[in-house]
Amino acid sequence: MMIPCIANIIIDYAEEKHLLNWIKDEIYWRCLSKNPSATHLLVANMNKIDWDTLLYNTSAIHLLESNPDKIYWGGLSFNPSAIYLLEANLDKINWHWLLENPSATHLFKNSQNKMDWSYSSKNPSAIHLLESNLDEINWCRLSENPSAIHLLEANTDEIYWYLLSLNPSAIHLLRDNRYNKHIFSNPAIFQSNKKGIYRQLIEI
Repeated sequence: MMIPCIANIIIDYAEEKHLLNWIKDEIYWRCLSKNPSATHLLVANMNKIDWDTLLYNTSAIHLLESNPDKIYWGGLSFNPSAIYLLEANLDKINWHWLLENPSATHLFKNSQNKMDWSYSSKNPSAIHLLESNLDEINWCRLSENPSAIHLLEANTDEIYWYLLSLNPSAIHLLRDNRYNKHIFSNPAIFQSNKKGIYRQLIEI
């Protein structure tokens, strides 16, 4: 029998992702450029990339590094995968937007004067603070927070559905509420064939 860890390595290389059947055939590239599950499509269609929204793509840092003239540092301040670039360019950071970055807590933990609850409401790493400060929450921004589904489910009247369509943890809420083109930014619209590959490897 194949060792599980080896099987997982093989699966990661063999895995392919494709759009769910109920997603429209006509691709909206501006939103898709933000989608971390769409990197294979973006690399194959470089001329269709929207560089402004690519700044938020956690799987596309290599494309930005290869095209530094396309980087807008304010937008990149959101990206948790760009933390090493942000640390090396502190003078270019947008500190308000950095508050939404789950990988940047160490950069502002000693800068309480920079705390802004409106921006922090979107940060998955700030959920423990939000749970203790419900009156401070910005529900619009919280609708995008993948760690806040329990808060949103308990306060559905506060949900901003347009922004919830970007939330990868909210696909179960969105299936019956398919909101406009912005759903193309949601990584959960892709399904993986990883389980099928794993099953085949185990059989072998």
